[in-house]
Amino acid sequence: MQSDPKHARGSACAHALTAVIVSLVVSLPVAATAAAAAARQYRARASATAPAALRGELNRQLGRGGPGASAFVYDATAHRILISRHANEMHPPASVEKLYTSTTALLRMGPEARLATQVLGTGELSEGVWHGNLYLKGGGDPTFGSRGFIVRWYGGRGASISTLVHKLVKVDGIRRLTGDIEGDESYFDSLRGEPSSGYAFDPWLGGRLSALAFNRGYVGSLSGEHAPAAYSALRLLDGLRRAGVRVEGESGAATTPPRAKTLAVVRSPRLSELLHLMLPPSDNYFAETLIKDLGARFGGAGTTSAGAAVVKATLAKLHIRPQVVDGSGLSRSDLTSPVQVVRLLRETAGSRDGQALRSALAIPGLGTLEERMRGTAAEGRCQAKTGTLEGVSNIAGYCNAIDGHLLEFAFFDDGIELDKAHAIQDAMTIALASY
Repeated sequence: MQSDPKHARGSACAHALTAVIVSLVVSLPVAATAAAAAARQYRARASATAPAALRGELNRQLGRGGPGASAFVYDATAHRILISRHANEMHPPASVEKLYTSTTALLRMGPEARLATQVLGTGELSEGVWHGNLYLKGGGDPTFGSRGFIVRWYGGRGASISTLVHKLVKVDGIRRLTGDIEGDESYFDSLRGEPSSGYAFDPWLGGRLSALAFNRGYVGSLSGEHAPAAYSALRLLDGLRRAGVRVEGESGAATTPPRAKTLAVVRSPRLSELLHLMLPPSDNYFAETLIKDLGARFGGAGTTSAGAAVVKATLAKLHIRPQVVDGSGLSRSDLTSPVQVVRLLRETAGSRDGQALRSALAIPGLGTLEERMRGTAAEGRCQAKTGTLEGVSNIAGYCNAIDGHLLEFAFFDDGIELDKAHAIQDAMTIALASY
């Protein structure tokens, strides 16, 4: 029987197709292996080239900064140093110092810690009448003040005196007070400034330091050693009178007697929230209050020096040994190096406390970085703390690079004009984010 030419052609095509498929199947492992090898070689070349290109750009920018420029960058994903230039030299950290204060507070107090302001009383309550004195005792809360002030300065996050008034009147039922109201700031010493001002009042601090500071230590027309405490007591007296309480005594400042009992308490936001209020705008007042809190709670005294000792002891456990004299970095006697700052970031990066610290840092477009690196690769990828004194400009923080690596960095520039220092630091930070 004669075969169908169409069928013959179909069979030939089928056999040819089968041969091609077999050939492809046989060759696929070889091709895949070759492709994989080529990809590995490409990644290896890219891995070698990218750090070299990044180092080149960083070194170029550091050259613009002159002999006072130093830097340290650590690739926490690849576990390697990307650049180290004069990285162990000690410099004034300026407000980068706040990273040390904040980390110590997180490690010692915990991110959920709150600072309490209390009203205590000596005497007794009978039919709405408190027979005795009230004591407004400060616990080192930098947010304590009037509700309006808290809204304007802190976006509504803070401890208001009106809350204490409400608790005394509505909860405790006080309608009349026969005694006085005394402000107690004994949790801290009575020095209003920090080391850079010789502990005198310092306008750069943005307030008067006190364990009982109303609206950042405002004292109105009052004077004297304990004016912040006396003014806070006066504000409580006025608040009670406006709430309809008859106050027969006066206001002043005194230490709370041991036998006094707690009547009302108002607490600060959580420490993690306080850091969000402190770090982006680089609030010196918060930082100096916080270091006194550390001294009062863990160092035996509510003093700057006691708090600095707590910070140094805590950092020493992380093998970091800067010279610490204050909480804010206003003092030029504070000294640290880029290596030490990056070690702090590296040692805490994966912890709950490290995450709380990182989330509170400024980002391009916010806080001290409000006008810097906006619309660049650093926006949305980098978080940092800046530091500025006359002749000193620093920045330190984290960048999630485009390749997914976590980079930790510190750039210090001494002895150059501020705008130039910012331009150099911004170019280096953007280079990290673009890595």
